[in-house]
Amino acid sequence: YMGITQMKINLDILRYMTKDEWRVLTAIEMGLKNHEYVPTPLIESIANLKRSNCYKLIQKLLKNKLIQHRSKIYEGYTLTYLGYDLLAIRVLVKRKTIKGIKAQMGIGKESDVYFGVDMDDNPIIIKFTRLGRQSFRAIKQKRDSIGNRTSWNWFYLSRLSALKEYAYLKTLYNYGIPTPIPIDYNRHVLVMSYIDGKQLTQIRELHNPKQLYETLISILLHFGELGIIHGDFNEFNILVDEKGKAHIIDFPQIVSTSHPNAEMLFNRDVECIQTFFTRKYNITFETKPDLKKDVIAKIDLTKDINFVSVLKEQLGENSADLKLVENYYVEEKHEKREGTEMAEGWDEDEEEEDEEIVEEEDIAEDKKREHPRTKNRKLQRRQKRN
Repeated sequence: YMGITQMKINLDILRYMTKDEWRVLTAIEMGLKNHEYVPTPLIESIANLKRSNCYKLIQKLLKNKLIQHRSKIYEGYTLTYLGYDLLAIRVLVKRKTIKGIKAQMGIGKESDVYFGVDMDDNPIIIKFTRLGRQSFRAIKQKRDSIGNRTSWNWFYLSRLSALKEYAYLKTLYNYGIPTPIPIDYNRHVLVMSYIDGKQLTQIRELHNPKQLYETLISILLHFGELGIIHGDFNEFNILVDEKGKAHIIDFPQIVSTSHPNAEMLFNRDVECIQTFFTRKYNITFETKPDLKKDVIAKIDLTKDINFVSVLKEQLGENSADLKLVENYYVEEKHEKREGTEMAEGWDEDEEEEDEEIVEEEDIAEDKKREHPRTKNRKLQRRQKRN
C-alpha cells in the first residue's frame, strides 16, 4: 500500500528541499485526483517544468523515498506516506503550529503518534493517520465517512479520517467530553494538546477502580445521548492523569446510533471496559448498560455537527478541505471533485475500460497497416473453409 512502513520522519529532508522539489511533490499529489499512479507528462504539465529538469527532481524524490515508481501498465509515480507527511508538516510549520517533532510515542493500526513542541516550546501531540497499513477490506462497513462512494485511495481516506476526528474533537470538547484540545489540522495530520497521563492499560494500580469504571460508563452513555458510538472504547484509548481523571482519545471510528451495527458496537465498548476491570481488579458486574433501554439520544451529532463552520473558523473559507466537506458531508454529491490538493483517487472500472479502448485502437491500427497481399491470403483461406 504505497510504501506504508514503520518510518521515522526525517525533518532534515524538509529543511533542504528546493522549491522545484516541492512543486513536483505537490504536482504528484494533485495528479492523484484521477490517477492511481501519475504519468510523467502530467507531472511535468502540473509542475510547469521541463522534462530534463523534472526527471532529475523525480529521481531525487525517489532517493529520499518521498515517492514511489511503477511501470507495469504505464510509467507513473505516487506519494509515499513520508512524502505526504512532509507536505502536511510544511503547512503546519508555515502556520507556526509546530516548531519541532521530538520523538515517536506510539504506533497504532491506523496511525502514528509523535511528541512535539509548539512555537513557545509547549508540549503537543502530532497524530499521523495512516489508513491502509493493515488489511482494511471491510472499511466501508466500519466507517461512516465512505458513504456511497465505490472508489477511493488510502491518502484520501486518511485525510478524511483525520478531518472527521478533528471536527469531532472540536465539538465533543465543547460538549464537555474529556478529550485533548484540538489545535490544528492539515491533510492527514492532527495536532492536539498534550495530556500528562498514561494509558489505562499501563497503570499498575488505581486508587478507586470502581469509581473510574462508573465514570467511563457515564461517558459512554453521554456519547449515546449525543447520538454517537465511540466504536473503540477500550483501555488503550483511555488516558488517566495523576489526579485520576480519565481522558478519551482516538475518534475516527465514531458512528451514529442509527448505524446498523450501533448496538453491536456499543455492547462491544461496554464489554471491553468490563472485561478489563474484571481481569485486572477482580470486579464483577451483574448487569451492563443497554443501548435501547438506557440511552436516549437527544441529538445525532453525526448529522448535527457543523463540519463546515468548524473548518471555516480554523482554516478559512477557501480551504480545499472545506470544499471536500461541503461536497461529501453536506451536499453528498459524490461525483463532484472540487479540491485541488487531494481528491478521491482512481476508479478501477474506468481504468479497465480505458485499457479495453486502447487495445481496440491498437487492433484497428494493426489492421490498417496490413499489406494488401496478406488481406487477400486471409480472404482466400476463409473462402476455402466455407
